[in-house]
Amino acid sequence: MIVVIGARRLRPYHLGMVLNAEPRISRRVALLAAGGLLVGCSQQPEVDKVHLRLATGPAGAVYRRIGGALAEHISEQVPGATVTTVPSGASTDNIRMLRAGEAHLGLTSLDALITTDGSAPEGLSAVCRLYDSHLHLVVMAGSAIQEFRNLEGKRLSLGARDSGTEFTSLRVLGLGPVNAAIRYLSQAESAAALRDGRIDAMFSLTGVPTPAITELAQRHPIRLIPLDAQADALFTAYPGPYAPATIHATAYAGVPATRTVAVPNVLLARNDLPDDLVYAITDTIFTHTGTIASASRGDAAAVPEAWQINVRTGISTASVPLHPGAVAWFRDRKR
Repeated sequence: MIVVIGARRLRPYHLGMVLNAEPRISRRVALLAAGGLLVGCSQQPEVDKVHLRLATGPAGAVYRRIGGALAEHISEQVPGATVTTVPSGASTDNIRMLRAGEAHLGLTSLDALITTDGSAPEGLSAVCRLYDSHLHLVVMAGSAIQEFRNLEGKRLSLGARDSGTEFTSLRVLGLGPVNAAIRYLSQAESAAALRDGRIDAMFSLTGVPTPAITELAQRHPIRLIPLDAQADALFTAYPGPYAPATIHATAYAGVPATRTVAVPNVLLARNDLPDDLVYAITDTIFTHTGTIASASRGDAAAVPEAWQINVRTGISTASVPLHPGAVAWFRDRKR
């Protein structure tokens, strides 16, 4: 049997020795079976299993939620592929895990990925841009902190170690400059500590809305501190990954619209993942955005950030190169 999509013949790919994964599955089978386009076969062809690890983030983070949704849909739509999520500190930790061979795929904020000379870490490339994170500076409603400079000397959580929150927050504090008593707590831990008075404020670089802050705002009045001046400072000092943004009034209960800074998030892949495998993963992400954004079977919560995933912005990964498999998918999409 010969299978062709339009005039394009699809060749098999092999994981070979990549992270001890088991070969093999073909893009021909992956894409045609997922789309119901196999012709002349009474049953689905046999494929060998491919086991992938996707580094996500800590408890209470959007990375954990959207990573789980991506893993579920890739496992469902790419025959023979199973994606397991790996909890982590988030961005910087995920980059480390990818480079160390502890994960095949991982989520990261763009600023944590791009070095000061504008390059990306060797051995890694982008599958696509997913959605933008917004930097939150959260305090309880009764706090004496009214603006950024009031953080001087206060107890402040910068998120989990090796997270995108830590990376961006340290840049913001350095540009301030502001000296605070720093804590390193996950988003869920930060929200609990803020509620209980063990810290005075928390930073969180995350999608909007984010679970930990949503749950806190539903039970206790909170405020967001404006960061428009800090957004301008970041944009000037580190051109490329930052843009001024607004967290809208509909995001959190009782919290008015607040100016801040936004940072794109990307899905990374190791360069040694086969092109056709990444092609199939890219196809799944962009053809199943609606189901990724809605609730997954294993989690009743929807993933609203996934509605930002679209072909037009998907290739906008700044100086980070796209994986050749992703390049092929975007090229085919234009035909």
